[in-house]
Amino acid sequence: MTPLAGIIAARIRATGPIGLAEYMRICLMDSRHGYYATRDPFGAAGDFTTAPEIHQMFGEMCGLALAQAWLDQGRPAPFTLVEPGPGRGTLMADMLRAIRVVPGMADAAQVALIEASPHLRQVQRDRLGDVLHLDGIEDLPDNPLFLIGNEFIDALPIRQFQMTPEGWRERMVGLSDDGLRMGLGPVVPLNRPGQPGDIVEDCAEGAAFAEALARRIAAQGGAAILIDYGGWNGYGDTFQALRNHAPEDPLSRPGEADLTAHVDFAALAAAGLRGGAVVSRPVRQGDWLEALGAPARAARLAQAGDTGAMAALRRLTDPSEMGHLFKAIAFWPTGAPPVPGFEALEAHADDA
Repeated sequence: MTPLAGIIAARIRATGPIGLAEYMRICLMDSRHGYYATRDPFGAAGDFTTAPEIHQMFGEMCGLALAQAWLDQGRPAPFTLVEPGPGRGTLMADMLRAIRVVPGMADAAQVALIEASPHLRQVQRDRLGDVLHLDGIEDLPDNPLFLIGNEFIDALPIRQFQMTPEGWRERMVGLSDDGLRMGLGPVVPLNRPGQPGDIVEDCAEGAAFAEALARRIAAQGGAAILIDYGGWNGYGDTFQALRNHAPEDPLSRPGEADLTAHVDFAALAAAGLRGGAVVSRPVRQGDWLEALGAPARAARLAQAGDTGAMAALRRLTDPSEMGHLFKAIAFWPTGAPPVPGFEALEAHADDA
């Protein structure tokens, strides 16, 4: 039993089962034993590898996509260059290097990182120097906002609901003789069709973040690109844990494994439309990177002696690797050109 497992078990004994969202919050962000609060989980020596850690071209493509959006919107200055959940700061470092080729952009940018983990904030300072750290999107300055969020939404807490003969019931974390276990709470009103056994997931924090982001972009200008693994209006249990680059039972080692769930891009799109931004159709990561010129960039790097560039390109774009599993969605203001690599979604907020 991990230290956090004992704490969670004591709480359940005292007050009853807890929802999956609360379980995720405790496991990831507990100040003493939480996963992100106590370690650097990224890269080969950690528990998982994200796209920016695979190769610099990923961050370069992201930075240049935002650079074109900045040019298309008249080079606003100053503007805020934002990354939520920035990990080690690798993506931001690569984006900053890329945008330095765009006259005036780096000088106009104020870098802001949305990060809850004190440990990772220090890792980011070591990498990027003096940057503005914020707790949430509501703390951002009132400037045009250009944002990249890579594998940020998937780590936000989710609720799960399972259809039973009596109706939808929330899945809860409780106790058995063997430790933590999943169970079902009372029937809840949920306006979704389903058959007995169906499971649906809801990430309220992700939708709230997307709506707040869209409101800022609609009012102040800018652009946002959110990249994650997931689908559209999906059903099924996607709650998962990863430790030492291998999946494991999400209830087995609280605080010592990364916990995530697939992102519902339909919910993000609906939130973005409610916020008043233009919202793109989701695109596959591989298709998006290829449209931005990643193959040509990889070929140039390989020609210059980067022996890992072509293998990294395959990992980022191939359908059997990250290319189809990961999707991207973009927001931009009404009247502005689309963010490079995206086209507008023809939908209303209610049915997106």
